[in-house]
Amino acid sequence: MNRYPHPELKDLPEDIRARILEVQEKSGFIPNVFLALARRPAEWRAFFAYHDALMLKEDSGLSKGEREMIVTTTSAANQCLYCVVAHGAILRIYEKKPLVADQVAVNYRKADITPRQRAMLDFAMKVCLRSDEIGEDDFAALQAHGFSDEDAWDIAAITAFFGLSNRMASFSNMMPNPEFYLLGRVPREKK
Repeated sequence: MNRYPHPELKDLPEDIRARILEVQEKSGFIPNVFLALARRPAEWRAFFAYHDALMLKEDSGLSKGEREMIVTTTSAANQCLYCVVAHGAILRIYEKKPLVADQVAVNYRKADITPRQRAMLDFAMKVCLRSDEIGEDDFAALQAHGFSDEDAWDIAAITAFFGLSNRMASFSNMMPNPEFYLLGRVPREKK
């Protein structure tokens, strides 16, 4: 399926292998993106360092679910199957709403989200599709919903970073792991 074969886990540098095994322990599988990008260790490290800085940030005005909404919505606009399915699954888990990921991926304007989240996604979509048109009115619309300029930066940075991720996943024909399709839709089995 993937245009570029995944490296063997045993052949990866220790730091990358340890992180991948940590993810596998937590999720029960290895998301394909971890192995697909590991073929170039320096790029893998840079990618996941920036991913973590954006998506695991503690001091943000955006919830983890809102960050995943941005990824799912803009990845759908970029037609990235991998990111819509993978981040849609994470969104379902964070929001505890099995329908929300499908709704925002198809048409966030009709999704069961708050007006604040809709304003956030309006801004993200403008960054995704027409960033050259961003102006003061766009920031004012966010501020009307309680977003700060730092929150706007986070929305834009997440959108831009996943634009890169979308393009790498699409060009390399990275496919979502089958496990992602059920995550957050059905109760997880207790161990």
